[in-house]
Amino acid sequence: MKGEVHSHLEESIRPYIDLIDTLRSVGIHKDLALPTIAVIGDQSSGKSSVLEALSGIALPRGSGIVTRCPLELRLKKVAGGVNWKAVLSYRDKKTEFVDSSLVENYIEQAQNELAGKGVGICDELITLEVMSPDVCDLTLIDLPGIARVPVKGQPEDIEKQIKRLIIKYIEKQETINMVVVPCNIDIATTEALIMAQKVDPEGKRTVGILTKPDLIDRGTESKIMDIAQNKTIPLRKGYIMVKCRGQHQINEKISLEEAAQKERDFFQKHNFFRCLLNEEKATIKSLAVKLTQHLVDHIKKSLPQLNEQIKKQLWDLRNELKECDAGPPQDPKGAKQFLTETLIGFINQIKSISEGELIIEENLFAQLRMEFKKWNDHLNETKQSFNHLPEEEIKFNQNYRGRELLGFSNYKMFEVVLQKHVTTLKEPAIDLLSAIKGIVIKHFTDVVNQCFQNYPALLDITKVNIDKIYNIQSVQQEKAEKRISEQFEMEHMIFTQDPIYLKSLREITKEPFSEEQLPLFDKKCTYSEMLQAYCEIVVQRMSDQLPMMITLFMLKQTAHLLSIDMLSLLDGANVSELLFEDSDVGKKRRDLHARLDRMRIGQEKISNFI
Repeated sequence: MKGEVHSHLEESIRPYIDLIDTLRSVGIHKDLALPTIAVIGDQSSGKSSVLEALSGIALPRGSGIVTRCPLELRLKKVAGGVNWKAVLSYRDKKTEFVDSSLVENYIEQAQNELAGKGVGICDELITLEVMSPDVCDLTLIDLPGIARVPVKGQPEDIEKQIKRLIIKYIEKQETINMVVVPCNIDIATTEALIMAQKVDPEGKRTVGILTKPDLIDRGTESKIMDIAQNKTIPLRKGYIMVKCRGQHQINEKISLEEAAQKERDFFQKHNFFRCLLNEEKATIKSLAVKLTQHLVDHIKKSLPQLNEQIKKQLWDLRNELKECDAGPPQDPKGAKQFLTETLIGFINQIKSISEGELIIEENLFAQLRMEFKKWNDHLNETKQSFNHLPEEEIKFNQNYRGRELLGFSNYKMFEVVLQKHVTTLKEPAIDLLSAIKGIVIKHFTDVVNQCFQNYPALLDITKVNIDKIYNIQSVQQEKAEKRISEQFEMEHMIFTQDPIYLKSLREITKEPFSEEQLPLFDKKCTYSEMLQAYCEIVVQRMSDQLPMMITLFMLKQTAHLLSIDMLSLLDGANVSELLFEDSDVGKKRRDLHARLDRMRIGQEKISNFI
């Protein structure tokens, strides 16, 4: 857009836009969503005219679908010395030129190559970078206009194809949606605005552009003003009204600069829309300023999250490359050594997981601790039952008398109550064992798939080994269940050392009991406290012993047995068959390296910027 330099814009906005353009140039957008402005509108909404006015260049025009591929417009304001320069790029092609009249032709050629000659669409991006002293610093992505009825040569589902392409851009939280809507139609029925509302129901990321204000019917001005002043369909970023060149003005070769002056004159003379000038809600100039501010604010807000996403991608990519960075050697000796190292790598990962040294996103020990905490919480909850024992269970009366003389306590009653309580804990203990089994199997299976994913033959064998994980775990589960049963049999013996019991009793009763006072507290009134004291000991014992027992059998011993089983693959193995690489593995390796390079550059650019 030719015009004045927007002096009130901060000088610091350019670096933010340049940063995102640089990240997009190196291909970060292939892996992560970058802050951008997506331009959408129904066919004949005036979208092309708005983009022409902003960019100062003639874009392809015509009836039907004109924009058939996403077109990224990078507008860069440059100082004197450069009249006008553009770079058009797509796929691996790049074309530089200094004649603005060639833009339309180059874009059409690119679209024909990507989407085919005709009226089809394609989601591959075309980038047009325009450097000129007469443009604003802004980056937008022009998307195909929404078509409802297919024309000759178009597939029947062209509307679905276009909407699918548009949704791909506008649903991202990093995208500002610029919706172009003509003033002379019912805004509520505009498909572009309806789509924007679905992905941004609160209107936080959407700005409305009202076009063709000169074509409205007389008497509808108040209704249009309500829309422009954000009263009809509220958007957080509001609306801006513009009046761009029409086809008649283009035919008369009215320049964009002259059209901008005519636009301002139109609003100044309009009885209803004049006030929009003072509110900076009218003209292409105000639109350029607002869009730039919105984009920079969005970039500032998105940078910390983008930086964290790049760090995570780098971590994941390096881990993936560890497994497919170098292919197996061709010589038999080297291949055998490579297979050995691959298996040892697997064993080391299993060992690291079992010892809590390998910290991954779904940390195994964090999950185990969560299950063990549930077990401990359950044990503690059961202690409360002794605070509310029925009177008949603790009252020493004729129902509980054995052969003892009157006045002596019946220890059997004490023992039966505790044994009954301990019995209720066995089923939750077995449930805990099953839960840990499932967690360990998942983690070990993930390691198997990760370590051998590049080699189809080795993967086939590991499928058997995955079954072996289940088999090993099942055997270990039987052993653990037997030990748990033995533990509960021991708990039925009702035993603890006297000093331990006295200590627990003192904590429950808050009384300084000693062994010399034993006859004094063997009374029916203290039975509840005596039961609680012993139950506390059971809880402390079971809270640690069962998790340790389950971890030993289900994790430690399973890891050891699985490692031995995997090493047995070296005995008489056909190494060349085991290490045969799928043809996709090499491609994957190259893709991972390319992504890693992009992420490294991105991290460096953001780190230097922040």
